[in-house]
Amino acid sequence: MRAILQRVTQGSVTVENKVVANIGLGYVILLGIGPEDTPELARELAEKSAYLRVFEDEAGKMNLSLLDVGGAAIVVSQFTLYADTSRGRRPSFINAAKPELAEPLVEVFAARLRELGIPTQQGVFGAHMVVDIRNDGPVTILLELPQIN
Repeated sequence: MRAILQRVTQGSVTVENKVVANIGLGYVILLGIGPEDTPELARELAEKSAYLRVFEDEAGKMNLSLLDVGGAAIVVSQFTLYADTSRGRRPSFINAAKPELAEPLVEVFAARLRELGIPTQQGVFGAHMVVDIRNDGPVTILLELPQIN
């Protein structure tokens, strides 16, 4: 499971000219699901996202979490995070989970953020979305579980 956390001062998702998600301070999270991912991994990654300290404290140090700053989140399913570009010029997405596995895990991830007290909105699974991100910093963090190091 892969997540791109983008610290934002504003973020929104539009589908068919209708805004379906809109936040101020927080994260826009692009979430990719792999075929071996589980609900447990989704919950663990949501917790890591919530508690990751990438917001600045009064001294200007990245020392505060999304929970500490009272931020919100938008979760956007992003199968292209599993693109394989090792051959040719067109990416393969064979490493991304099928929709019937991915969609429930995106829901588990978003639900866990809500359980932790983070106001969480979502894009529309499988839809063509326009994601507006006002990246703050810019701070963009890649999280991956299980970690491959």
